[in-house]
Amino acid sequence: MKSLSVEREGSAPVVLATAQDLPGQAQALARARAFAEPLLASETLDTGENTLAHADAVAAILKSIGSSEPMQAASYLVYACDHLNKPQEVIAKAFGESFAALALETTKLVHVQRQARQTQVASARAATAIPMAQTAAAQTENVRKMLLAFSRDLRVVMLRLASRLQTLRHFAASKLPVPPGLAAEALNVFAPLANRLGIREIKWEMEDLAFRFLEPDVYRQVAKLLDEKRSEREAHVERLRARLEDELKAQGMAATVLGRPKHIYSIVKKMRGKSLGFEQVYDIRALRIVVESIPDCYSALAWVHSQFTPLPEEFDDYIARPKINGYQSLHTIVRDQSGQPIEIQIRTRAMDDHAELGVAAHWAYKEAGTKGYAGVSASGAYDAKIAVLRQLLAWERELSGAQEQGAFEDRIYVLTPDAAIVELPQGATAVDFAYSVHTNLGHRCRGARIDGVMVPLNTQLKNGQTVEVTVVREGGPSRDWLNPELGYLVSHRARSKVRAWFNALAVDETVAKGREAVEKLLQRLGKTVVKLEDLASQLGFNSADDLFEVVGKDEFSLRNIETVLRPPEPLPTEDEQLLLRKPRSQANPAKGGVLVVGVDSLMTQLAKCCKPAPPDAICGFVTRGKGVSVHRTDCSNLREMVAKNGERVIEVEWGQAQSSATAAVYPVDIAIEATDRQGLLRDISEVFTKEKMNVIGVQTQSIKGTAWMTFTIEVADAGRLTKVLSVVAELKGVRSARRR
Repeated sequence: MKSLSVEREGSAPVVLATAQDLPGQAQALARARAFAEPLLASETLDTGENTLAHADAVAAILKSIGSSEPMQAASYLVYACDHLNKPQEVIAKAFGESFAALALETTKLVHVQRQARQTQVASARAATAIPMAQTAAAQTENVRKMLLAFSRDLRVVMLRLASRLQTLRHFAASKLPVPPGLAAEALNVFAPLANRLGIREIKWEMEDLAFRFLEPDVYRQVAKLLDEKRSEREAHVERLRARLEDELKAQGMAATVLGRPKHIYSIVKKMRGKSLGFEQVYDIRALRIVVESIPDCYSALAWVHSQFTPLPEEFDDYIARPKINGYQSLHTIVRDQSGQPIEIQIRTRAMDDHAELGVAAHWAYKEAGTKGYAGVSASGAYDAKIAVLRQLLAWERELSGAQEQGAFEDRIYVLTPDAAIVELPQGATAVDFAYSVHTNLGHRCRGARIDGVMVPLNTQLKNGQTVEVTVVREGGPSRDWLNPELGYLVSHRARSKVRAWFNALAVDETVAKGREAVEKLLQRLGKTVVKLEDLASQLGFNSADDLFEVVGKDEFSLRNIETVLRPPEPLPTEDEQLLLRKPRSQANPAKGGVLVVGVDSLMTQLAKCCKPAPPDAICGFVTRGKGVSVHRTDCSNLREMVAKNGERVIEVEWGQAQSSATAAVYPVDIAIEATDRQGLLRDISEVFTKEKMNVIGVQTQSIKGTAWMTFTIEVADAGRLTKVLSVVAELKGVRSARRR
């Protein structure tokens, strides 16, 4: 089967069959029933109806409105799906992919609607009884679901309409209580949908049955009024019918005059809408005149008005101004010789077929012809498809708008070239449309046609238009699209996609800049064999690109990378010289260092155990052969040595530097305890970099999620450490930061 389809981002393909439903299936109806019978014969629906009997009835309803045998066959396969392990494979193998897709899509919709009904019932029980009309929210949700099913395949809608009508018939015949919500859904969703499709035969019956369940007392009251004097009324209408038919034929018109039954729900709706009593409803007595041509319609109208007394305020010309669903007819109300009002409808045979069967009589099962629907020219099935789509879109807006005033004024619906529905915000453009179909389509969009006419990309779309965009093979969006004054984009989604594209472009440029800087550093250090991903991981980054990005933004110093690639020399033992300076006399302490009070030209060294630095309080200890070892006065090692050899303690003090340029630097150890995480080492290193403190050694160890880290840094003044340690302590995950 040739079909029209379009791929939507993040969803299944949208499929709309062409003129023939499921062609090429010989004896499809008989085969489908034989296939389903053993599966369904002993099964029961949740309504209590035998599943096979329900499928038989649905097929019969579809036949009554003119559907093809393959379409009737689908009614059996829909219900067989729930009883097959792999319905897609089994049905596709036996009947073809088209049958399988239709059956599964319809089954899916049945399940969704059932769940929605159950949710609504549960909410209603928690509050109060379900009213005649659904809440606005529930109504809108159901409408959305019906349109979702339609947007994939109109045949799904036809199957659901027939199924719901049969369900109502079942409850009417069995006199069983109707499940809450089912009748209301039929009245407020399915019947309006049948009306929009023009299938009045289903609409009238569904409305009457649903109303009978929802308001049984009112239904019985109106039914009783109709039954009173029924025989007298029917005899009067029959005499008038025969007279009209004979006299119209005498005028040379091939006219057929029929009595038209009045439906109870339409009577009640008219009484309530116009605040009328039963006797004031003029069209309880009604006739329909069917002629061959439109000129005959107006000729018949002129003759009727010449023979009876017309009520001018009750005349409607739906031929000149068709209803939105394509319905066409002349409606007039006249009084006969006895003064009784009677409604007369006048239409052609084609109009009568469409009025009773709607789309079912035209598009879904046969070619639309050249006349089209509702005055829309249709050169073939495709144009007819577009006309019907627009009718359904208008129906959704009309129904929702009646329930929620203005709730949908900010939305429009347009069509793809393949007749798929796309929902957009009011004022949307072809660029918004392109992004709603697929992000890549939006990026490459360069031109647009609306209903076949080339237009600028910032032209605002209107409801029901067909939109087609032209694209380039490669490329991206324009920055002009983000300028609100130029009006290229309205939808939030489309604007987000464009911004994301430019943000990604900026990131790529930053990463490239950072990569270049890192690679130059590696070349200078002779470390070109270093794996970039390993280097990034060692520095606490998830990937090399993350490292390049922060380097490209100048948020991470290359000195940190150099420190990792060129670690410091091993630290000396306690008795080894770490920082050796010749002390100056107190009279000339110009170049700084440590002075031994009262002794000149004595070698000194800073103890590794406590790493003193100005302005720490210090004390000297005379070693054997290595001069004076300088310790902080609070050093635990110093206390032990003093306890054993107190006579070897000597007084020392810090020398004074003439300027910051000549100031000496001293290594100190910082101990940090923190919760281990990605980027911890990087974050701490950045603090030292910002404070211009050189890191000359790092030792880390992680045990059960806790990181123990020791940083050796060079300082000229240990007094600055308090500020730096407080900044480190505020980092995420850091529990403590102290000097060792």
